[in-house]
Amino acid sequence: MKHLLSLFFLIIGINYGQSQVIKGQIIAFDTKEPIAKVNIKVLQSGKETITDQYGNFSLEGEGILEITSTGYKTQRITSSSDFFTIELETTLNELQTVEIVGRATKKYNSDYSFAATKTAVLNKDIPQSIATVTKELIADKGAFYLADAVKMASGVIPASYYNQYTIRGISQNEEGQIINGMRTRQYYFLQPLTNNIERVEVIKGPSSATFSSADPGGSINLVTKKPLATDRKEVSLSVGSFSTLRGTLDFTGPLNDSKTLLYRVNAAYQEAKSYRDLVSNKSFLISPSFSYIPNEKTAINTELIISDMTGTLDRGQPIFGAVAGVTNLKQTPISLNLGASGDYFKSKEMILTTNFVHKFNSKIGFNATYMKQTWTEDLQEHRTTNAFAVDINNKPVTSLAMMQFVQRQQYWDIDNLSAFFNFDYKTGKLNHKLLVGYDLSSWNKNKGGGQNAARGYVLKDGTVAGSFILANASNYQTTTVNGVVLPKPNVSFFDLNNPSYAMRSPEDYILNVRTALPSALTATNALYIQDLIQWEKFTFLLGLRKEWFEDITNYESNNELTVKKSALLPRVGVTYAVNQAVNVYTTYLEGYQPQSNTTTLMPQTGSLPAGSLFDPLESNLKELGLKATFFASKMSFNAAIYEINQRNILMNANDPVHPDLLVTRGAERSRGFECDLAGYITPDWQINVSYSYIDAKITNDRNTSLIGARKQNTPKNSANLWTRYNFASDSALKDLGIGFGLQYQSSKIPWFTRDFTLPDFTVFDAALYYKPNKSNMQIALNAGNLFNKTYWLGAQNYLRLFPGAPRNYSLTVTYKF
Repeated sequence: MKHLLSLFFLIIGINYGQSQVIKGQIIAFDTKEPIAKVNIKVLQSGKETITDQYGNFSLEGEGILEITSTGYKTQRITSSSDFFTIELETTLNELQTVEIVGRATKKYNSDYSFAATKTAVLNKDIPQSIATVTKELIADKGAFYLADAVKMASGVIPASYYNQYTIRGISQNEEGQIINGMRTRQYYFLQPLTNNIERVEVIKGPSSATFSSADPGGSINLVTKKPLATDRKEVSLSVGSFSTLRGTLDFTGPLNDSKTLLYRVNAAYQEAKSYRDLVSNKSFLISPSFSYIPNEKTAINTELIISDMTGTLDRGQPIFGAVAGVTNLKQTPISLNLGASGDYFKSKEMILTTNFVHKFNSKIGFNATYMKQTWTEDLQEHRTTNAFAVDINNKPVTSLAMMQFVQRQQYWDIDNLSAFFNFDYKTGKLNHKLLVGYDLSSWNKNKGGGQNAARGYVLKDGTVAGSFILANASNYQTTTVNGVVLPKPNVSFFDLNNPSYAMRSPEDYILNVRTALPSALTATNALYIQDLIQWEKFTFLLGLRKEWFEDITNYESNNELTVKKSALLPRVGVTYAVNQAVNVYTTYLEGYQPQSNTTTLMPQTGSLPAGSLFDPLESNLKELGLKATFFASKMSFNAAIYEINQRNILMNANDPVHPDLLVTRGAERSRGFECDLAGYITPDWQINVSYSYIDAKITNDRNTSLIGARKQNTPKNSANLWTRYNFASDSALKDLGIGFGLQYQSSKIPWFTRDFTLPDFTVFDAALYYKPNKSNMQIALNAGNLFNKTYWLGAQNYLRLFPGAPRNYSLTVTYKF
């Protein structure tokens, strides 16, 4: 009997061992959210399973578990018979010298950048200032447009209503944006939507060793959302002030069980009016992308962006001319607009990008990215000539704005190619990450574009004198406005005392300026070498880029005009790790921009072929900085002091007689200090704060009176704050969160008319969030300019000021499933 009992208990024990069940949940280390479709394997038996949508798993066996998921560090732990939680940390996938798999974290700060060095490097190890605005900050702030997002980075100042900024006191020259490290070409007169943006990186300084023809102040790189290896679906609906209606969706996840094929689809539609008269927009964007990762050596991502925007260009608020040097910016309402009913701006864009990454072995890899972009513009607008009307005696009448009518159409094709080999190797005690690569950027303005304009005064014989300046008064027809006799304009004056927004059409005018926009090809070829060297606590970033630039006006025509230029661009940076959390760095960069490659956006312009005849814009940066992380890397802090010098700055002469005349400014210098702090203070409290001091001056100019003067549209001091706090689940205010923000800028000088100053301002924002516990829904109420402050973002002259938005609200409902 004794032996039978022993055998019985032995059998029970064996059966119990065979049927032991391991249960647990997999969550993300930083967000504490469950991770679906994580692979869990018992190494001894080979049995495996995957987590469900809540991150839970159940698996028979015992011994060592191996937990793997794309985008997370692999873990091995000893199993337990009790239910337990496993936290997975995100990792920089070494295949991702460009981003193939999306960012899974949900923080106000980003730990890494690929575009800044074309390799996967932590931001704190890069000897250059990089300010980041993540999608979480964009969403919590309710930043529907790019300008609302990017202004939260230190030293970035929106200069107008367009997608146009000054960075570290230096105006952007380049047209378009850098998207995923590739330069695009388009006029963003209308602000692009942000729903497909993962993060905005502001890479400070003239990074021409990394990007072709980079702006001296810095480059704005838009990183788009990439597929994730976990299922996530999100829809959002918003309503707000100025008749704003918006809907977005974001779906992502694996398309097969092995997670080798991932997808993501972002889409948005928005209609909105404005606090500005006659201004409105309709925007549509859809962006599908797919990532294929068949093995640990190869990865491919393909992404399509289709954007269609229709709206009205907003050239700003006009005010009366100053009297005895006194300017009242509030003498006209901030809603006043110089446009006309029937004006429009239509922009259509398609971008297709494919990335291919392959590792031949652990030491050698290859990366290639190709981007194809098409862009079309269709414009019809009434706008000022930047001058007041004159009476028959040629004296200014400061209540009447001189107007012109403009039509324009143009068509662009853009091709970008980036290809490089990367080598990881050691020489003695030095660890190297070496890149050897080639870049091509080709912009083709197609035949068929043109611009028509109606401007000037009507002569007695019925023809039109196209000049904005009155010649012999006896030659002109006359008209009387408010008792004042004036030469009759081709396009009616805009009366600031009695604004009229009657419907107008081209038939109302004599189109006396008809221009076929010449076809053009602008191509930049570059070879470069870059070495990231690690030695003990030092990291050295050394780069050298040889660039060949060619501009062909009247491309594929009999009268081609070709301009060729070249440059050799060095890059030197050193980072020293004081300890595991704190790095200090110094860097020297040089920048180079052929003038025909600069913007036609006012106030700086690059008319072809005239622009290509000027010397290239050249710049350099000297910078010293500190980067640190706190609270287990959940908080990051960056600070830098810098000096940027640039020369051969091409500008519009602001000459009413010759509106397209270009001149060069000899030199400018910008010095400053800036800092950014972002991340989690506690698990329920996030913050993003930035401060910038900029001392930007003109150091050489054709107009000697400007030497030593302040740079235009640049505040000496600026600061931004946004913070969100979620109340604890055991408090009386559980399920609620609050947000608070402010934006401060000190005074600014306008672009062209330096006789008045834009005052400093502080604007406060707030938000209230409601998210029930264990619910997939959030309701957010955002309030902008809470105390209804009247302020101005920038100005060009008396007729073009850019007032900020008055108090406004938005209500957003977001559902995740």
